[in-house]
Amino acid sequence: MTRQSEPEQYLSFQLGTDVFACNILQVKEILEYHRLTSVPQMPAFVHGVMNLRGTVVPVIDLAQRCGRPASTILRRSCIVILEAGQEGQRQYVGILVDAVHEVISLTADDILSAPAFGNHLRPDFIAGVTHRQHGFIMLLQMDKVLSIEEMASLSAPAGVQIKAESLCLMG
Repeated sequence: MTRQSEPEQYLSFQLGTDVFACNILQVKEILEYHRLTSVPQMPAFVHGVMNLRGTVVPVIDLAQRCGRPASTILRRSCIVILEAGQEGQRQYVGILVDAVHEVISLTADDILSAPAFGNHLRPDFIAGVTHRQHGFIMLLQMDKVLSIEEMASLSAPAGVQIKAESLCLMG
């Protein structure tokens, strides 16, 4: 007799016409969008920084990070604060999304392998997909999407090394 896996919870959100989700354990809070402070010489997907109770938090335009056009700020646009990075080097990072939907519970049986073609995301960004009544939801591997080291390397001019801490503007 096989034991069904325990369900995990995911936060679903909108980017353009597509629905994505991330593991709820990484989500720290969901904030209404407000104007951010831009930072010069950062990659286009770094939308800006915000002050979160005394901590400077970078906000990533998730659409741009996933290779899509920049997000348009709409009435339902939100910033989802996540904890990302390796153990011992966890950082708060905000992601800009078009709208937050709901928390969904999924078991391992609900999660399908991501198709090898036909989507516009890097394969390492996708943890899997699930089918809901209105279509598919792509489950994102947020530690890959928000890799502080990778984003820091993308922000460096050719030949210049930037430490991951500088991307998070923390000393």
